[in-house]
Amino acid sequence: MNVVQAIKDSELIVSAEQLKEIVGTPHEAVVKKSVSRMEDHIRHFLSLSPLFYLSSSDASGRCDSSPRGDEPGFVKTLDDYRLVYPERSGNRRIDSLLNIIQNPQIGMLFIIPGMQEVLRLNGRASITKDVELIEGMGWSGKAPELAVIVEVEECFIHCPRALKQSGIWSADTWPEAEGLPSTKEMFKAHLQMNGYEL
Repeated sequence: MNVVQAIKDSELIVSAEQLKEIVGTPHEAVVKKSVSRMEDHIRHFLSLSPLFYLSSSDASGRCDSSPRGDEPGFVKTLDDYRLVYPERSGNRRIDSLLNIIQNPQIGMLFIIPGMQEVLRLNGRASITKDVELIEGMGWSGKAPELAVIVEVEECFIHCPRALKQSGIWSADTWPEAEGLPSTKEMFKAHLQMNGYEL
């Protein structure tokens, strides 16, 4: 019997009440740190962030998470309540964009290299092809054909525990390059699993 099979249904947490009994309730300051407006501190954070992770889901709740990266500050604020980022051309799977069409609620997690805290932002996204808006954003290189506008509903700084415990910014904790997974081999193996040969 493997570990998954050994899990007892009676030990699963299935309600908010059960969860709160174990975890407890957050301090008032943790609850009240969430704001709905991108004031100067948040704008400054965004101006230094070259990377965020985008979480989205389709109409059925099936989730997806993917990175977006560019020059620091590539995410622009339109005003206190709206931001915009370029949707660069990629592999044309467009998972996130398809999800946004079905369900505009998204989550964003912004990272600044070397900083342990991250900025979490939640809101409603829409996709635009407005040439005037896109070309006016001053993105480097070829202007993208699409951009995503996000109406901010909630944003807050997340504590440094996860990045600190992971040691992600400490080069001496990184695995040796020769021991890293081969993404080329992984790609080929996954294609073979689905009956496709390169």
